[in-house]
Amino acid sequence: MKFQIMTGILFTLLAKRKVSAGELAAKYDVSVRSIYRYVDEMTIAGIPIDVARGSGGGIYISDAFKLPKGLMTKEEYAKAIGAMLAMNEQISDPELKSAIDKLSAQVKSEKYDLTLSGNILVDSGTWGDEHRFSEKLALMERAIEEREALEIDYISREGERTQRTIFPHLLVYKQNIWYVYAWCTKRDAFRLFKLGRMRAILKTGEQFERRPFRREDIPLRFWPEEDSILARFEISSEALPFAEEWLGVENVTKQGDQYVAEVSLPNDESLLGKILSVGAGFRVLYPASLKERVQAEAERIAASYR
Repeated sequence: MKFQIMTGILFTLLAKRKVSAGELAAKYDVSVRSIYRYVDEMTIAGIPIDVARGSGGGIYISDAFKLPKGLMTKEEYAKAIGAMLAMNEQISDPELKSAIDKLSAQVKSEKYDLTLSGNILVDSGTWGDEHRFSEKLALMERAIEEREALEIDYISREGERTQRTIFPHLLVYKQNIWYVYAWCTKRDAFRLFKLGRMRAILKTGEQFERRPFRREDIPLRFWPEEDSILARFEISSEALPFAEEWLGVENVTKQGDQYVAEVSLPNDESLLGKILSVGAGFRVLYPASLKERVQAEAERIAASYR
Protein backbone atom coordinates (compact mmCIF):
# COMPACT_ATOMS: atom_id res chain seq x y z
CA MET A 1 0.00 0.00 0.00
CA LYS A 2 2.81 2.41 0.90
CA PHE A 3 4.52 2.04 -2.45
CA GLN A 4 1.22 2.47 -4.30
CA ILE A 5 0.72 5.76 -2.45
CA MET A 6 4.29 6.85 -3.16
CA THR A 7 3.77 6.12 -6.86
CA GLY A 8 0.53 8.07 -6.73
CA ILE A 9 2.26 11.01 -5.09
CA LEU A 10 4.92 11.02 -7.81
CA PHE A 11 2.38 11.04 -10.65
CA THR A 12 0.29 13.68 -8.89
CA LEU A 13 3.38 15.89 -8.67
CA LEU A 14 4.27 15.21 -12.30
CA ALA A 15 0.78 16.40 -13.22
CA LYS A 16 0.39 19.38 -10.87
CA ARG A 17 4.02 20.05 -9.79
CA LYS A 18 2.87 21.57 -6.49
CA VAL A 19 0.25 20.25 -4.04
CA SER A 20 -0.44 20.58 -0.32
CA ALA A 21 0.22 17.74 2.12
CA GLY A 22 -3.41 17.99 3.26
CA GLU A 23 -4.66 17.47 -0.28
CA LEU A 24 -2.48 14.38 -0.71
CA ALA A 25 -3.53 13.02 2.69
CA ALA A 26 -7.21 13.38 1.77
CA LYS A 27 -6.66 11.82 -1.65
CA TYR A 28 -4.96 8.70 -0.26
CA ASP A 29 -6.81 8.57 3.07
CA VAL A 30 -3.70 8.77 5.24
CA SER A 31 -2.40 11.29 7.77
CA VAL A 32 -0.44 14.39 6.81
CA ARG A 33 2.43 13.00 8.89
CA SER A 34 2.46 9.86 6.72
CA ILE A 35 2.58 11.98 3.56
CA TYR A 36 5.68 13.80 4.82
CA ARG A 37 7.27 10.45 5.74
CA TYR A 38 6.63 9.09 2.24
CA VAL A 39 8.06 12.26 0.70
CA ASP A 40 11.20 11.87 2.83
CA GLU A 41 11.64 8.29 1.60
CA MET A 42 11.19 9.39 -2.02
CA THR A 43 13.76 12.15 -1.56
CA ILE A 44 16.27 9.66 -0.15
CA ALA A 45 15.61 7.50 -3.23
CA GLY A 46 16.79 10.39 -5.41
CA ILE A 47 13.53 12.03 -6.50
CA PRO A 48 14.03 15.82 -6.15
CA ILE A 49 10.90 16.63 -4.12
CA ASP A 50 10.92 19.73 -1.93
CA VAL A 51 8.66 21.19 0.73
CA ALA A 52 7.95 24.91 1.03
CA ARG A 53 6.47 26.08 4.32
CA GLY A 54 4.13 28.99 4.89
CA SER A 55 1.60 30.77 2.69
CA GLY A 56 1.70 29.59 -0.92
CA GLY A 57 3.90 26.65 0.03
CA GLY A 58 3.37 22.95 -0.44
CA ILE A 59 5.08 19.83 -1.73
CA TYR A 60 6.52 20.33 -5.17
CA ILE A 61 8.82 18.92 -7.84
CA SER A 62 10.75 20.87 -10.46
CA ASP A 63 9.27 21.15 -13.96
CA ALA A 64 12.75 20.21 -15.18
CA PHE A 65 12.44 16.75 -13.59
CA LYS A 66 11.78 13.82 -15.89
CA LEU A 67 11.36 10.18 -15.03
CA PRO A 68 14.68 8.29 -15.07
CA LYS A 69 15.83 7.43 -18.56
CA GLY A 70 15.06 3.81 -19.39
CA LEU A 71 12.44 3.50 -16.65
CA MET A 72 10.10 1.89 -19.19
CA THR A 73 10.54 0.59 -22.70
CA LYS A 74 8.96 2.41 -25.65
CA GLU A 75 6.26 -0.26 -25.78
CA GLU A 76 5.52 0.08 -22.05
CA TYR A 77 5.19 3.85 -22.40
CA ALA A 78 2.79 3.36 -25.33
CA LYS A 79 0.63 0.93 -23.30
CA ALA A 80 0.58 3.24 -20.26
CA ILE A 81 -0.31 6.29 -22.34
CA GLY A 82 -3.00 4.32 -24.23
CA ALA A 83 -4.62 3.20 -20.98
CA MET A 84 -4.54 6.73 -19.57
CA LEU A 85 -6.07 8.13 -22.79
CA ALA A 86 -8.91 5.60 -22.58
CA MET A 87 -9.49 6.51 -18.93
CA ASN A 88 -9.44 10.23 -19.74
CA GLU A 89 -12.14 9.76 -22.36
CA GLN A 90 -14.40 8.43 -19.60
CA ILE A 91 -13.64 10.89 -16.79
CA SER A 92 -12.00 13.88 -18.58
CA ASP A 93 -9.65 14.72 -15.69
CA PRO A 94 -7.30 17.74 -16.21
CA GLU A 95 -4.66 16.15 -13.96
CA LEU A 96 -4.78 12.94 -15.97
CA LYS A 97 -4.47 14.90 -19.22
CA SER A 98 -1.42 16.71 -17.81
CA ALA A 99 0.16 13.38 -16.80
CA ILE A 100 -0.46 12.04 -20.34
CA ASP A 101 1.26 15.09 -21.85
CA LYS A 102 4.26 14.68 -19.56
CA LEU A 103 4.62 10.97 -20.27
CA SER A 104 4.42 11.69 -24.01
CA ALA A 105 7.10 14.35 -23.65
CA GLN A 106 9.22 11.86 -21.71
CA VAL A 107 9.16 9.43 -24.64
CA LYS A 108 10.25 12.16 -27.05
CA SER A 109 13.04 13.41 -24.77
CA GLU A 110 14.59 9.94 -24.50
CA LYS A 111 15.38 10.01 -28.21
CA TYR A 112 18.00 12.71 -27.75
CA ASP A 113 21.12 12.80 -25.64
CA LEU A 114 22.54 16.10 -26.91
CA THR A 115 21.18 19.53 -27.73
CA LEU A 116 21.66 20.59 -31.33
CA SER A 117 21.44 24.32 -31.96
CA GLY A 118 22.31 25.54 -35.44
CA ASN A 119 25.91 24.52 -36.07
CA ILE A 120 26.73 23.87 -32.40
CA LEU A 121 26.36 20.51 -30.66
CA VAL A 122 26.16 20.87 -26.88
CA ASP A 123 26.01 18.25 -24.16
CA SER A 124 25.11 20.57 -21.33
CA GLY A 125 24.78 18.01 -18.55
CA THR A 126 27.42 17.28 -15.95
CA TRP A 127 29.07 13.86 -15.77
CA GLY A 128 26.63 11.19 -14.60
CA ASP A 129 23.71 13.54 -13.94
CA GLU A 130 21.31 11.52 -16.15
CA HIS A 131 20.67 14.69 -18.20
CA ARG A 132 18.92 16.50 -15.34
CA PHE A 133 20.86 19.69 -15.99
CA SER A 134 20.10 19.41 -19.70
CA GLU A 135 16.38 19.27 -18.90
CA LYS A 136 16.76 22.36 -16.71
CA LEU A 137 18.55 24.21 -19.51
CA ALA A 138 15.94 23.18 -22.09
CA LEU A 139 13.13 24.33 -19.80
CA MET A 140 14.80 27.72 -19.34
CA GLU A 141 15.32 28.09 -23.10
CA ARG A 142 11.64 27.36 -23.77
CA ALA A 143 10.55 29.87 -21.12
CA ILE A 144 12.69 32.57 -22.77
CA GLU A 145 11.29 31.74 -26.20
CA GLU A 146 7.68 31.64 -24.99
CA ARG A 147 8.08 34.55 -22.52
CA GLU A 148 6.79 32.49 -19.59
CA ALA A 149 7.45 33.55 -16.00
CA LEU A 150 9.11 30.94 -13.79
CA GLU A 151 9.17 30.35 -10.06
CA ILE A 152 12.59 29.23 -8.89
CA ASP A 153 13.90 27.77 -5.65
CA TYR A 154 17.33 29.39 -5.53
CA ILE A 155 20.28 28.78 -3.23
CA SER A 156 22.83 31.60 -3.09
CA ARG A 157 26.57 31.09 -2.72
CA GLU A 158 26.17 32.00 0.96
CA GLY A 159 23.61 29.20 1.40
CA GLU A 160 20.53 31.43 1.58
CA ARG A 161 17.49 29.71 0.06
CA THR A 162 14.77 31.85 -1.49
CA GLN A 163 11.75 31.43 -3.74
CA ARG A 164 11.58 33.98 -6.55
CA THR A 165 9.53 34.69 -9.63
CA ILE A 166 11.68 35.59 -12.62
CA PHE A 167 11.13 36.68 -16.22
CA PRO A 168 13.99 34.97 -18.12
CA HIS A 169 15.41 37.01 -21.01
CA LEU A 170 18.75 35.48 -21.98
CA LEU A 171 20.94 32.41 -21.37
CA VAL A 172 24.60 33.20 -20.72
CA TYR A 173 27.47 30.69 -20.87
CA LYS A 174 30.84 31.66 -19.41
CA GLN A 175 33.74 29.77 -17.84
CA ASN A 176 31.84 26.45 -18.14
CA ILE A 177 28.90 27.85 -16.16
CA TRP A 178 25.36 28.51 -17.41
CA TYR A 179 23.56 31.63 -16.21
CA VAL A 180 20.19 33.17 -16.98
CA TYR A 181 19.76 36.94 -17.20
CA ALA A 182 16.29 37.55 -15.83
CA TRP A 183 14.05 40.20 -14.34
CA CYS A 184 13.63 39.34 -10.65
CA THR A 185 10.27 40.42 -9.21
CA LYS A 186 11.71 40.15 -5.68
CA ARG A 187 14.42 42.75 -6.44
CA ASP A 188 12.45 44.58 -9.15
CA ALA A 189 15.57 44.55 -11.33
CA PHE A 190 17.58 42.38 -13.70
CA ARG A 191 19.77 39.76 -12.04
CA LEU A 192 22.15 37.05 -13.25
CA PHE A 193 21.27 33.62 -11.82
CA LYS A 194 23.33 30.43 -12.01
CA LEU A 195 21.29 27.52 -13.36
CA GLY A 196 23.30 25.15 -11.19
CA ARG A 197 22.01 26.92 -8.07
CA MET A 198 18.35 26.49 -9.02
CA ARG A 199 17.11 23.61 -6.89
CA ALA A 200 13.72 23.60 -8.61
CA ILE A 201 12.01 25.44 -11.48
CA LEU A 202 8.23 25.70 -11.72
CA LYS A 203 6.31 26.99 -14.73
CA THR A 204 3.70 29.58 -13.73
CA GLY A 205 1.74 29.81 -16.98
CA GLU A 206 2.04 33.60 -16.70
CA GLN A 207 3.25 35.51 -19.76
CA PHE A 208 5.52 38.54 -19.43
CA GLU A 209 6.53 41.43 -21.64
CA ARG A 210 10.21 41.53 -22.47
CA ARG A 211 12.08 44.47 -20.98
CA PRO A 212 14.73 46.23 -23.05
CA PHE A 213 18.36 45.79 -22.00
CA ARG A 214 21.78 46.43 -23.50
CA ARG A 215 24.61 43.96 -23.77
CA GLU A 216 26.74 46.19 -21.55
CA ASP A 217 24.04 45.92 -18.84
CA ILE A 218 24.82 42.21 -18.43
CA PRO A 219 27.55 41.71 -15.79
CA LEU A 220 29.67 39.40 -17.94
CA ARG A 221 32.77 40.54 -16.08
CA PHE A 222 32.23 38.52 -12.97
CA TRP A 223 34.75 40.18 -10.71
CA PRO A 224 35.94 43.80 -10.46
CA GLU A 225 39.61 44.63 -10.97
CA GLU A 226 40.18 45.05 -7.24
CA ASP A 227 39.01 41.46 -6.62
CA SER A 228 41.31 39.87 -9.21
CA ILE A 229 44.86 38.64 -8.80
CA LEU A 230 47.72 38.41 -11.31
CA ALA A 231 49.33 35.00 -10.86
CA ARG A 232 52.14 33.06 -12.52
CA PHE A 233 52.20 29.25 -12.58
CA GLU A 234 54.74 26.57 -13.41
CA ILE A 235 53.08 23.63 -15.14
CA SER A 236 54.37 20.10 -15.74
CA SER A 237 53.55 18.20 -18.92
CA GLU A 238 51.16 15.98 -16.94
CA ALA A 239 49.15 18.99 -15.77
CA LEU A 240 49.28 20.75 -19.14
CA PRO A 241 45.88 19.57 -20.50
CA PHE A 242 44.07 20.87 -17.41
CA ALA A 243 45.97 24.18 -17.48
CA GLU A 244 45.20 24.74 -21.15
CA GLU A 245 41.48 24.08 -20.64
CA TRP A 246 41.25 26.28 -17.55
CA LEU A 247 43.58 29.16 -18.45
CA GLY A 248 43.41 28.98 -22.24
CA VAL A 249 46.11 27.67 -24.56
CA GLU A 250 47.00 31.23 -25.56
CA ASN A 251 48.14 31.95 -21.99
CA VAL A 252 50.43 28.91 -21.67
CA THR A 253 54.01 29.05 -23.03
CA LYS A 254 56.84 26.53 -22.97
CA GLN A 255 60.07 27.38 -21.13
CA GLY A 256 62.62 24.56 -21.18
CA ASP A 257 61.08 21.35 -19.90
CA GLN A 258 58.25 23.18 -18.15
CA TYR A 259 55.32 25.35 -19.12
CA VAL A 260 54.36 28.65 -17.53
CA ALA A 261 51.23 30.78 -17.53
CA GLU A 262 50.56 34.30 -16.30
CA VAL A 263 46.90 35.30 -15.99
CA SER A 264 44.53 37.51 -14.02
CA LEU A 265 42.04 35.39 -12.06
CA PRO A 266 39.16 35.99 -9.63
CA ASN A 267 40.65 36.09 -6.14
CA ASP A 268 37.97 34.08 -4.35
CA GLU A 269 37.67 30.77 -2.52
CA SER A 270 37.23 28.83 -5.76
CA LEU A 271 40.77 29.73 -6.87
CA LEU A 272 42.43 27.54 -4.22
CA GLY A 273 40.21 24.61 -5.14
CA LYS A 274 41.13 24.91 -8.81
CA ILE A 275 44.86 25.00 -8.07
CA LEU A 276 44.79 22.12 -5.59
CA SER A 277 42.68 19.94 -7.89
CA VAL A 278 45.56 19.73 -10.38
CA GLY A 279 48.02 18.33 -7.86
CA ALA A 280 51.81 18.66 -7.65
CA GLY A 281 52.23 19.34 -11.36
CA PHE A 282 50.77 22.84 -11.02
CA ARG A 283 52.82 25.23 -8.86
CA VAL A 284 52.28 28.88 -7.97
CA LEU A 285 55.36 31.00 -8.67
CA TYR A 286 53.90 34.29 -7.49
CA PRO A 287 52.44 36.19 -5.73
CA ALA A 288 53.84 34.97 -2.43
CA SER A 289 50.48 35.51 -0.71
CA LEU A 290 48.81 33.01 -3.03
CA LYS A 291 51.65 30.48 -2.56
CA GLU A 292 51.16 30.70 1.21
CA ARG A 293 47.40 30.24 0.95
CA VAL A 294 47.79 27.15 -1.25
CA GLN A 295 50.43 25.68 1.06
CA ALA A 296 48.32 26.27 4.18
CA GLU A 297 45.24 24.70 2.56
CA ALA A 298 47.25 21.69 1.31
CA GLU A 299 48.63 21.12 4.81
CA ARG A 300 45.15 21.42 6.31
CA ILE A 301 43.83 18.80 3.86
CA ALA A 302 46.78 16.48 4.55
CA ALA A 303 46.21 16.78 8.30
CA SER A 304 42.58 15.68 7.91
CA TYR A 305 43.81 12.32 6.53
CA ARG A 306 46.25 11.58 9.33
